[in-house]
Amino acid sequence: MDMRPILITALLFVFSAAVFGQAGKISGTVTLSDDGSVMHQVSIQIAELKRIVFTDKNGYYEFTNVPAGKYTIHAHQEGFNDASQKVELLAGGSETVDIKLSIAGLKEQVTVTASGTEESAFEAIASVSTLDSSQITTRAAVGLGDVLDNQAGVSKRSSGPGNSRPVIRGFDGDRVMVTNDGVSVGSLASQSGDHAEPVDTLAVDRIEVVKGPATLLYGSNAIGGIVNAISGHDEENHPGLRGYLSTIGGTNSSQAALSGGLEYGIGRWMLWGSGSGQRTGDYTAGGDFGKVVNSFTRNANGTGGFGYYADKFFFNSNYNYYQSRYGIPLDIFEENPEDRALNVHRNNVKFNLGFRDVNAFVTGGKFTVDLSRYKHTELEDDIVGTTFRNNVDSYRAMFDQKKYGKWTGRFGFQGFQRRFSTVGIETLIDGPVVQDSFAVFALEELKFERVSLQFGARVENNRHDPKNPEYVNRSFTGFSGAAGARFDLWKGGAFVANYTHAYRAPALEELYNNGPHDGTLTFEIGNPNLKAEVSDGIDFSLRQQNKKLRAEANFYYYKFRDFVFLAPTGETDEDSGFSIAEYLQGDSRFLGTELSLDYTATPWLNVVTGLDYVSAELSDGTPLPRIAPLRGRFGLDLHYKNLSVKPDVIGVADQSKVFVNETRTPGYAVFNITGSYVISQQHFAHVFSVNAFNLTDKLYYNHNSFIKNISPEIGRGLRLSYTVRFF
Repeated sequence: MDMRPILITALLFVFSAAVFGQAGKISGTVTLSDDGSVMHQVSIQIAELKRIVFTDKNGYYEFTNVPAGKYTIHAHQEGFNDASQKVELLAGGSETVDIKLSIAGLKEQVTVTASGTEESAFEAIASVSTLDSSQITTRAAVGLGDVLDNQAGVSKRSSGPGNSRPVIRGFDGDRVMVTNDGVSVGSLASQSGDHAEPVDTLAVDRIEVVKGPATLLYGSNAIGGIVNAISGHDEENHPGLRGYLSTIGGTNSSQAALSGGLEYGIGRWMLWGSGSGQRTGDYTAGGDFGKVVNSFTRNANGTGGFGYYADKFFFNSNYNYYQSRYGIPLDIFEENPEDRALNVHRNNVKFNLGFRDVNAFVTGGKFTVDLSRYKHTELEDDIVGTTFRNNVDSYRAMFDQKKYGKWTGRFGFQGFQRRFSTVGIETLIDGPVVQDSFAVFALEELKFERVSLQFGARVENNRHDPKNPEYVNRSFTGFSGAAGARFDLWKGGAFVANYTHAYRAPALEELYNNGPHDGTLTFEIGNPNLKAEVSDGIDFSLRQQNKKLRAEANFYYYKFRDFVFLAPTGETDEDSGFSIAEYLQGDSRFLGTELSLDYTATPWLNVVTGLDYVSAELSDGTPLPRIAPLRGRFGLDLHYKNLSVKPDVIGVADQSKVFVNETRTPGYAVFNITGSYVISQQHFAHVFSVNAFNLTDKLYYNHNSFIKNISPEIGRGLRLSYTVRFF
């Protein structure tokens, strides 16, 4: 067993023990902006200190013994928009910060994923977008990719609704990491178009997307970005009972879903549990296409856990079981198409141990151990054809440094052991493969009055040990680094610039695959001689946020050396009928932009617009495969008190820049309307939502899909949802 993590953690815990001094007080009241009613059990956090309290029955909260300094106060309650306020506390002083939460209008996004500590997305160096639980329920989508599709810079890849996966700025597969509370979910979805991510979107508190390289904090396979599903249980507790119950019903695919959860805090202890089930039938595509046969889904999920939360110490444990069965659409162009389905199972146990609010060089830290057991079987006419197993044992530790003047930061280490194997017809790798990874990282910040600077570094080693002696062992060690700056230009305006140098070790599938792969519709030939990918990139962001306007313009350019891609050879495998493709490497570049604007025209009307575009090609000018085309959005948010109606139109250009043998995709426009009505009480919030999509019944295709020609996107439909939250 690797003793380095245990020794490092023990030294840091011993070094960090100290006595915390007393100082001033911050207090206030939280109310609902529409009617002024007080908000009970709202989570209030001092972001810089990671201290949390909850409002009482009168909406009142209070922090005592707060050192002098400048702080950001965050307020969070599921089902409502987050809110943040700045405050400066003098030594021994007292400040009142009253906060109003709203249901509609401008949304204050808070992120913990971008830098490892909670902060406003507007103030983050990285570009971040967030969906809260209410937005997720209103979308009422099945797969993770469908939930996040149409977010700025985010599209989806899918082989049907049951297995959609996010694509960030054109990056897919092993370059986009999907995590739960910052730890990889341990699935196989990154390397196959028909594999699902085992994330129960109906049970999470929020989903955060960091666009651009997130390799410093999360690993080399976050070279394109990270999607982090946040449970809300990791570091905080609350007194009493709270919970939710959601139901969803939909036309078109006969969708039905039920999800519910309870949390109970008593003293310093908290218990929680949740469960959900969701099913859809075969959906109908737009126009005259008809049913997409064998596109059904069946999902079930259960979670339970407990935790102990003292003032300066906490631990918790969580168990999750995920099960899904979904079909792969039939190939209507084949004479006798296969009836294929996948059956996914994942068991996961997670342990967190941490300390906080300590007056020492290390003021806090968290150590996580995560054990994931993933298996899926590929069924052909209900007969098991292939069984895939992916067992991952992960550990991660991150520590917060004490602020010295303008300087603060965090550092840590992480690693995992992955044991992968396949048995059956589609045995792409003959024999099991063990992958070991270990990394150390640091992210440092200097904050001045109008300028913030951020520097980071990561050193990571990955070792692949195939048990088949015909395969060669490979080991990769690489360095990732970044430097960023944020400048306050005027009140509510900021300019952000980033430079990143990122490294990615080739995935074991890219090294060792050798056989027909239904998920990519190719006979894949791996390359055990692949080098590590290296990228250098720049990001620029211009941001504006005030009571009337929230806008962001992002521009990015990434240049890759030894970019790994799957290249057709022009030959066909006689047994499978698939075209033969090899994993090759070449230099490439990604260039793109994201524009978003939310303008409050009147107290009851917001205008929402957006645009994103990415161009990706090899150094010889050949476009890379499955790159989403130019996309724009125009919408309105009509709201009066607790009622919100949001019509919008999404326009997508045709994609004529295609890879060898790739199909061109025509442009389209889709019209949607979403609406919600909230009944708010002191201890309850009832949310009624409607999502009417593709109202013109447009026939259109997703360019990112491996099987877009046989599975167009869903046609006209309606989804209804109801959620009650009690707190």
